[in-house]
Amino acid sequence: MSGGRGQWRCRGGLKSLIMAPLPNAELVQNSLQLYRYLLRCCKQLPEENIRQHYRHAVRQSFKVHADEDNPERIQQIIKRAIEDADWVMNKYKKQK
Repeated sequence: MSGGRGQWRCRGGLKSLIMAPLPNAELVQNSLQLYRYLLRCCKQLPEENIRQHYRHAVRQSFKVHADEDNPERIQQIIKRAIEDADWVMNKYKKQK
C-alpha cells in the first residue's frame, strides 16, 4: 500500500500502458480484498527476501491506515496501492 512512501512507488504516466500485476485487480473494493490481493502479489516476487520486504510493507501500511473511515479516501488508497503494486511487479519482471 502507499502509506509508507518509498515502499510502494507510483510509476507515473505509464498507468494505461502496463497491465495490473494479477488478474481481477478491478474487483478489489474493500480493504480486506486489497490486503489479500497485495499479499498474492508478494507471492509472485522472485526472491524470498524481496517477498518478505514487501509483505512487511503491506502489513505496515494497513496498520497505518487502519483507522481510516472516509469511503472516498479508502478508494483513493485502494487505487494507489494497486498502481504501486503494479509498478513493483513490473520492476521485478524486467529483472528476470
